[in-house]
Amino acid sequence: MLDIIYWPVSAILWFWHKAFGFVFGPDSGLTWALAIVFLVFTLRLVLYKPFVKQVRTTKQMQELQPQIKELQKKYKNDRETMAKEMQKLQKEHGFNPLMGCLPVLVQVPVFLGLFHVLRSFNRTGHGWGQLGLTPEQNANTANYIFSATDVQSFLSARIFGAPIAAFITAPASEMQAFAEWGGTPTKLNIAMVAVPLMIIAGLATHFNARASVKRQTPEAAANPQAAIMNKLSLWVFPLGVMVGGPFLMIGILIYWVANNIWTYGQQHLVFGRMDQEAKEKEEEAKARKAAVRTETTPKPGAKPVDVRKRVQDAPDADNSSTNGTATTNGTPKQSAKQGGKRRPGGQQRPGNRGRANQKRKR
Repeated sequence: MLDIIYWPVSAILWFWHKAFGFVFGPDSGLTWALAIVFLVFTLRLVLYKPFVKQVRTTKQMQELQPQIKELQKKYKNDRETMAKEMQKLQKEHGFNPLMGCLPVLVQVPVFLGLFHVLRSFNRTGHGWGQLGLTPEQNANTANYIFSATDVQSFLSARIFGAPIAAFITAPASEMQAFAEWGGTPTKLNIAMVAVPLMIIAGLATHFNARASVKRQTPEAAANPQAAIMNKLSLWVFPLGVMVGGPFLMIGILIYWVANNIWTYGQQHLVFGRMDQEAKEKEEEAKARKAAVRTETTPKPGAKPVDVRKRVQDAPDADNSSTNGTATTNGTPKQSAKQGGKRRPGGQQRPGNRGRANQKRKR
């Protein structure tokens, strides 16, 4: 059912195995370990842009938390309206919550695909998903894109005496698959490789989570749901790697370590660029303010100009020209078309005042 995932994963792993096989040899444990590491790097490189979008989406979520809380408080009794207002807010800010989960959602099937492909190099078990093959049948049966020769190469590969497909709690019957291809490994051999990888994977998971939590705003960290997720990512998930490590193949632990190392470096790169962008925006804003101050500040020795006075004088000039009053040397001059005499105080006497009085006398 999941062959659409298993075949591409095995193809990428096969490509890197062939590439490093030319340098270190096809049966080398280092060749197979690097093939797994670069499978991770290939996937994460493809997901680089979605990861950047995820980081920006997380930042937007933190910035929009006050508005989201207001909407939740305002429409707490009307979920339909609240959902519409949330969608409207997300649309206005170009915010897509799905982008915050996309890289994780894509990595999950790849992790499961790699787990299945690596497990299928040893199909001598009788548990769920196992075929119960004999060691001879297993060594001569292809594994997706890998030929029977590649399967034998994988069974022969060792890292400090431990096969990549082995795990600490593996039953002795499954360890017999490696007997003809380098000898049966001991629990001690497997633990000496697996335990350090478990510790490194747990620490890397913790420090990646700490870097993400450190970037959160105080408002986002105060959110009860965010606080729970922070505790899970800081302590529960790293502890889960330590507890589940004995049940995971060495190849899966290598995948986990490589994935966390890439994430740690990528976070610092992306966060550094975002901080640089924020600084550049602040500098541009300061430069614009300084430019505005420079334009409005008078030059040394120049008389300051009252801008408000200019604005007040402009309408008066327009009104004087509209009323037919001309100005000569700053003194208003009455138009010849307008009648009436001027009072001593300079006010104009209405032109029809005398006529109205004469009519009354008559």
